[in-house]
Amino acid sequence: MPRVLTGITPSGTLHIGNYFGAMRPAIELQAGGDAYYFIADYHSMTVLTDPAGRRAYTRGIALDWLACGLDPAKAVFWVQSDVPEVCELTWLIGSLTPMGLLERAHSYKDKLAKGIAPNFGLFAYPVLMAADILLYNTHVVPVGKDQKQHLEMTRDIAIKFNLTYGECLVVPEERIADDVAVIPGLDGQKMSKSYGNTIEIFGDEKALRKKIMGLVMDSRTPQEPKPDADKNLAVQLLKLVAPADVAADYENRLRAGGLGYGDLKKGLFEHYWNHFAPYRTRRAELVGNPDYVDQVLRDGAGRARAVAAQTLARVRTACGIR
Repeated sequence: MPRVLTGITPSGTLHIGNYFGAMRPAIELQAGGDAYYFIADYHSMTVLTDPAGRRAYTRGIALDWLACGLDPAKAVFWVQSDVPEVCELTWLIGSLTPMGLLERAHSYKDKLAKGIAPNFGLFAYPVLMAADILLYNTHVVPVGKDQKQHLEMTRDIAIKFNLTYGECLVVPEERIADDVAVIPGLDGQKMSKSYGNTIEIFGDEKALRKKIMGLVMDSRTPQEPKPDADKNLAVQLLKLVAPADVAADYENRLRAGGLGYGDLKKGLFEHYWNHFAPYRTRRAELVGNPDYVDQVLRDGAGRARAVAAQTLARVRTACGIR
């Protein structure tokens, strides 16, 4: 049975891009019985320097994943830093990682272009990500298109290590859901905390309604046909949260003319709000039971660390570290 692994960084409040791009596919895959999901708090250190914020976001993500359907009876769920072996593996594989490989990382160059200050952690992010994956003998990694290159780099690193020291690391495969590979944000770019263009999974109804109603549309009147309706941002988001026939009806009405942008955005909000209603109820229950959440994370870390210790022992022996 192939092992599946996914991690998510606690650098902000989770949004629907996280949900449709990573969380929902991962939760669906947990039915296979060998799923490993973690909260990547080490990764958050490249962009977040507020300790209280990191703790709050980490807790929030734990609540969000459990509320959205992660089942600790079917998946191993833990906080990255509770398995410190990942840091040692990062060094061991990083010592063989070519500088040129890291310099070609699209994500690093994109963040610099967006004005994010460069640092070692940001540059070496793909190595830590590789360690996250390789430490647990992962076979399959669900990723969005924006993370595809990082998974390819993980494969390159694992292959180079195995060629140098012997076959001791599992070389993972990617899995990309094309229909939700890139979720657009409020500005049409990829939805990302870094860009401030997100629609949160959980939050204040009034504030979220205001965000969605504030989507910028073009200046065409409601009566004008819009042959490019499939490219409309509200329509693209509606396809995520509404039944397929409902989303298609909105798109067809927009294409034919007669549907106003205000009505389209109202429809988007209502379907978005209703889509996540059961998860809001479940999250409120979890907030009232913090001991349960703590125990889930402790149990998950214990199970993850047992696997990590075996991998690290194998790697240390292979490369002569005793």
